[in-house]
Amino acid sequence: MSIKDYIECAQKDVVATLQQHFDQPLDTEQTIKSATEYGLFNGGKRLRPFLVYATGEMLGAKKQDLDVLAGAIECIHSYSLVHDDLPAMDDDDLRRGRPTCHIEFGEAHAILAGDALQTLAFELIANHQFACSSQTQVKIIAQLAKASGLEGMVGGQSLDIAATNKAVTVQELERIHKLKTGALINCAITLGALCSENADKQTLENLNIFGYAIGLAFQVHDDILDVEGDTIILGKPQGSDIAANKATYPALLGMLGAKEKALNLIQQAHEALAKIDADTSHLASLANYLIERDH
Repeated sequence: MSIKDYIECAQKDVVATLQQHFDQPLDTEQTIKSATEYGLFNGGKRLRPFLVYATGEMLGAKKQDLDVLAGAIECIHSYSLVHDDLPAMDDDDLRRGRPTCHIEFGEAHAILAGDALQTLAFELIANHQFACSSQTQVKIIAQLAKASGLEGMVGGQSLDIAATNKAVTVQELERIHKLKTGALINCAITLGALCSENADKQTLENLNIFGYAIGLAFQVHDDILDVEGDTIILGKPQGSDIAANKATYPALLGMLGAKEKALNLIQQAHEALAKIDADTSHLASLANYLIERDH
């Protein structure tokens, strides 16, 4: 199978896992349930769930455990997008080719939907009976909380807001994206590895290097697509970052410099994988795909 086929398998598996939760009777108000589902089942790439599956399966983790972790990390990612689109943040009307959650349901329900998705992530992990130890289960929860919070995604979002309409250096931009995008990508890899309990310290360190490299490469390529991409394919307005006067890698390095940086980061990712004593072929294929995709 191609890397796209493997990603599609991950998409189907994580959606099926999450759909099971929403198919059961939930004692809640219907509008907020619909808004939450709208923000979650939105046709996303599900790259973070793929990373959970690919890393965990590579190290011998149980599929049912990975399903839960993939679902949890997708809940966190989806909540961040719902909130990111709000007028007080990026003020976007389109997400993946359809109206954003606040356009469809109003700002109040979009905020609540994001809140619901965030808490659902931890509910899924806390309620599941993992094959790994309870101590590891707590460590998994702590890792996801940190990657999502002040020292991770939330911190990166705040840095991104602070940098709007300001001149920033490449180093400052990297710090923004290491937290805003990279923390959750790295966390997906870490969760898959922790779930197996077969990863030694050196393996975890190399996976961390890999995760940092592909997380940054992912963002660099996103910035390139914002300039060169097509609105219909992207599912959001082309040039939206430029319109919002946000710092981007093409703006700081030039288009050729940005593309070279993405290639160098993917090379670093491959070098880290080469030091891991396992079949890393799926992770390697994903690294290449991240800077070849058109959306």
